[in-house]
Amino acid sequence: MKYDDTSWHSGGKFPEDLPPEAGATHTGMFVAWALLSGLAGDVHIEDFPESIPMLRDRTVTPGAFFLSSCDGKFTDEDLNDEGNAFTASYFDFETGKYLCDYGDMLGRQLPELYYVADTWDNFDLLKPIIDQRYANWKAAKD
Repeated sequence: MKYDDTSWHSGGKFPEDLPPEAGATHTGMFVAWALLSGLAGDVHIEDFPESIPMLRDRTVTPGAFFLSSCDGKFTDEDLNDEGNAFTASYFDFETGKYLCDYGDMLGRQLPELYYVADTWDNFDLLKPIIDQRYANWKAAKD
């Protein structure tokens, strides 16, 4: 199952003054959070053993990581079973709350969410919100 793909964000309402990489930031932030939170699927653990240390060491930004290590595609193979269950309820563009949380925390002063900078400072602002959503989700399922 494919959750997101940067190619879905080009054209249409995508701002002409931004590089295509700006379409990877919102998903890159979530993928980085998931992998750093122990929700990585076998593809990252076995096929790309350097991927988690790159994130942990912050040698690459979340969006750049998503483009280089995931080819700009976020699929169920990127996560383990628990990661996929949480992602299905939280990240879903139609029923989930992720984009609302992302926009509330990082996009309030911006014309579009695509203008959110792909930085670790922004990740650090967003992470506690995702952590809380994940904790609430886990408590509700137990």
